[in-house]
Amino acid sequence: MEYNRLIDHTDLKPEATKDEIEKLCLEAKEHHFASVCINPAYIRLCASLLKGTDTKVCTVIGFPLGATMMASKISEAKEALFEGAEELDMVINIGRLKDHDDDYVRTEIAELKKACGDKVLKVIIECCLLTDEEKVRACLLSKEAKADFVKTSTGFSKGGATVADVALMRKTVGPEMGVKAAGGIRDKETMLQMIEAGATRIGTSKGVELIK
Repeated sequence: MEYNRLIDHTDLKPEATKDEIEKLCLEAKEHHFASVCINPAYIRLCASLLKGTDTKVCTVIGFPLGATMMASKISEAKEALFEGAEELDMVINIGRLKDHDDDYVRTEIAELKKACGDKVLKVIIECCLLTDEEKVRACLLSKEAKADFVKTSTGFSKGGATVADVALMRKTVGPEMGVKAAGGIRDKETMLQMIEAGATRIGTSKGVELIK
């Protein structure tokens, strides 16, 4: 297996500098990672640096809390795509999920996917804040809304990816939909455990170290 093609090489730190993002892109090009995952302010820079390569530009929407208005997320998504993003990782409205407002959660994801068209949409459900019932419901709503992936975590809350969560998400969405494990994946052993549990994409800031 080409593990490099499973990795979203990530730098979402609020203090990330232009030099650090340029370094991220150079590493991603060298190792043929699936994407770089960066904050929206750096989309245009990354799109320029990665033009003509097999590494895509991924950015985040409604990040990291997911509690912005639906219209704001849609607008943010459209602008990100216009700037050159090819994959979007959106955070669901976690409070609405906990309130059992499933129609709202499903509609928001569907509207983001509509904005994406043939581009990839990953739905961050922030597992560390959810019960298993809520994780399952979030995954099913994402699937119903035609998202391409469900994703474990932002990496900015109180916990990251776990093998148990990845396995539950894979069981829930079935074999066709993508599952992205992200948050706290810093060594190859952990990455392999996530893949064994059903992850088809790995979000990590340690991409270079993981494939060595």
